[in-house]
Amino acid sequence: MRKYNCFLLIPALLVSLSVQATMPDFVSLVKQQSPAVVSIRATGSATDSTGLIPGIPEDSPFQEYFRRFFERMPQSPQRRIPSAIGSGFAISKDGYIITNAHVVKDMDEIIIGLSDRRELPAKVVGLDERSDIALLKVEANNLPTVTIGDAEQLQVGQWVLAIGSPFGFESTATQGIISALGRSLPRDTYVPFIQTDVAVNPGNSGGPLFNLDGQVIGVNSQIYSRTGGYQGLSFAIPIDVAMHVVEQIKQTGRVSRGWLGVAIQAVTSDLAKAFGLPRPYGALVGHVVPNSPAAKAGIQDGDIIVAVDGKTVEESSQLPPMIGAITPGNSVQLTVMRQGKQQQLKV
Repeated sequence: MRKYNCFLLIPALLVSLSVQATMPDFVSLVKQQSPAVVSIRATGSATDSTGLIPGIPEDSPFQEYFRRFFERMPQSPQRRIPSAIGSGFAISKDGYIITNAHVVKDMDEIIIGLSDRRELPAKVVGLDERSDIALLKVEANNLPTVTIGDAEQLQVGQWVLAIGSPFGFESTATQGIISALGRSLPRDTYVPFIQTDVAVNPGNSGGPLFNLDGQVIGVNSQIYSRTGGYQGLSFAIPIDVAMHVVEQIKQTGRVSRGWLGVAIQAVTSDLAKAFGLPRPYGALVGHVVPNSPAAKAGIQDGDIIVAVDGKTVEESSQLPPMIGAITPGNSVQLTVMRQGKQQQLKV
């Protein structure tokens, strides 16, 4: 009977070994990539008369947690209060660091915490609130840096890893999968967010999202939560969007975007039938701004924009980031459906 039980254990052992062999090697990934990830502590000079911690929802249980923590700190009439915590990552050995704009906006002092326990002051080279990306600079040499990946190659279901400083706990690694791509969030029309189920909390903002090749494919930015903490929905800015902003900041100190000059709405199943589309897709033009690029190109109310330079517009929310990524002054070819017929318009 004992011999029979031993034979039963062999298949179970083989299954266990097989599962281990197919699981991602997160251990090596964290060891290789965490040195390039930094923590960020930003402070302001104003005293907090409300007792609330900026950047955390008022009804969040974490408000009470941080309030008690800061109450234990020495008090002074004009003391500088911690205003924001976040994460970031180095993209160059000479000290350029990417983080979220909301982490460092309007802050008087920014301190970067490196993996070797050093702390360095940082200055804001530039930031873009529309994409929530900021570029920082510290005086350093030979910093560990990340490898930039390609967000265009992402697929729903693939493994991803986040490293950051949730609640100030540095070098915290969490893993999950990509849940959806091209998500549009309220007030963020220029960013096609990567949705994941990676655990992200206050303090993770600005930290990197890695693929299994150790490449950064996103910048962790937001969570959807009714409590202020992680509830299974986190959103990252695609790295190509972030790097486009960074390059503009480096070159000109500010960010410019293409502007078409139309008000759009989603194409529903009923609208698709009414306009003679085989399926719901594209962006329905509800209004054309006079003297805009769209007006000068002949775009009309009721047109449905279905492609930009040959790239299909599946959802209306995809059009703003597609147009915004075009450098002002350049031309673009739009494919529109008008009265059931396809037309090409140069804008």
